[in-house]
Amino acid sequence: MRLASQDGVFSWLILLLLSCTTLFSSSAFGKTENNTNIAVFLSPKIELSPGLVSNKYYYDVEFPRGHIALKSFNAEVVDEAGNSVPLEETYLHHWVVVKYHQPKNVSHNNSLSGIVVVRNSGLCEDDTLGQYYGLGSETRGTATDIPDPFGIVVGDPAEIPYGYEEKWLINVHAIDTRGVEDRMGCTECRCDLYNVTKDENGKPLSPDYKGGLLCCTDNTKCRLKKGFQGPKRNLYLRYTVKWINWDSFVVPLKIYIVDVTDTLNISKGMVPRHNCKVEYDVEGCRQGHKNSSGCIDVRRTNLPMQTGGYVIYGVGHQHSGAIGSTLYGQDGRVICSSTAIYGNGTEAGNEKGYVVGMSTCYPQPGSVKISNGETLTLEVIYNNTEMHTGVMGLFYYLVAEQLPHQHT
Repeated sequence: MRLASQDGVFSWLILLLLSCTTLFSSSAFGKTENNTNIAVFLSPKIELSPGLVSNKYYYDVEFPRGHIALKSFNAEVVDEAGNSVPLEETYLHHWVVVKYHQPKNVSHNNSLSGIVVVRNSGLCEDDTLGQYYGLGSETRGTATDIPDPFGIVVGDPAEIPYGYEEKWLINVHAIDTRGVEDRMGCTECRCDLYNVTKDENGKPLSPDYKGGLLCCTDNTKCRLKKGFQGPKRNLYLRYTVKWINWDSFVVPLKIYIVDVTDTLNISKGMVPRHNCKVEYDVEGCRQGHKNSSGCIDVRRTNLPMQTGGYVIYGVGHQHSGAIGSTLYGQDGRVICSSTAIYGNGTEAGNEKGYVVGMSTCYPQPGSVKISNGETLTLEVIYNNTEMHTGVMGLFYYLVAEQLPHQHT
C-alpha cells in the first residue's frame, strides 16, 4: 500500500517528538521518557469533493509490530499540509481499527481468502462492532490512554495461527459538507438529502428508514446548495499509536463494546444471540414539549455478561444531540457515566454544535468490578427537541481479569 510521504506533512512531527526521532516514509517513531513508544501514521489518501462521502476499508495499514501492549490510539482528519480539518468541512462519521490474521505470502490485493478477523470480547455477533478502537466526531477531545501497568496486548506469537501473520485494517467514514444544503442532515445521513432509496445491493429501503448508514455509503453525495462549486481535495486519517514492549509486568485488558440496540434472541434449544443494530432514530418530541426539559429520548438495554473483571477505562460513543450514556451494574450502581462535550467555536476540535469529545472513566483499579454472570444495563440519552437519524449508543470499556498484585 502506498502512503503519502511529503516533507511538509511531517515537518510538524519534529517539534512533537522531542526525543530522537527516525522518519520512515509516512510514519514517525519516537520514544518517551517512560519507555512508551510513539508512532504517527497516515492512512491512504481520501479523495473528497463537496458533498461526497468516502467510506472505505484500508487493509494492511501501517501499525506497530511485534509482541506489544497498546497504551492509546488517537486519530483525526488532516489535509495534505498536515493541518487539522474542521468538522464543518469534513465530518468524521467514524473510524474503526480491526485486527485480522492473514496467511503469509498472500497480498490483500490478490486475495481475501483465508482472512480471519480477530474480534474484541464484546457481545455483538458476527462482524458487528468487533473493532479494537473506534470513535467519530469526538475523536480529538476523547482520552484513550491506558494507565500502567495495564495494556491491550497484541502481536502475541502464541495467539497467531501457524502460517498466518497479524495485520490491521482501518475503516474511515468521512462526509464532505462544504456547500451542502443541510449540514446536520448530511452528517445524520438523511436519505432524502442523498437521494437514496436502495441499499448497496439494490434492495429497496424500508419506507420507515429515514436516514443512517444505508443512505451515506461510499461515493454517495449529499445535496449541495444550488450553484455551489468547490475544489476536490486529498485528506488523510492521521493516527497516533502509543505502546510498550511486552513484559511479564503488563496486565492484559479485554475490550468490550456494547450497543443500546442490542436485543438478545433466545430460541429453545439454540445458543442465545445478540442482535446489534448499531444505529437507530431519535424521534422529535411533541410540539408542546419543545424547548422543555421533557425533550429527551432514553434508551436502555440489559446485557448479561458471562465473564467479568475489574473496569479500568470506559467511554460512550454518541452522535449529535447526545446528552450522555451510563453503564449500570445489576444492583443499580454506576459503573461508568460518559457525557457528551460540545464545541462553541470554529476551530478544529471546538466546532460549535458538534460533539467534540466524550468524558471518560478511570476508576481506581479494583474499585469497580463486574461479576461473572452479572447483567449490566446500558442507558443512552439524547436531546430530541429535533429528530435525529442514524444515531448510535455504544459503550466501550476495558476490563482486567486480575489486578496487578495478582498478576504472575
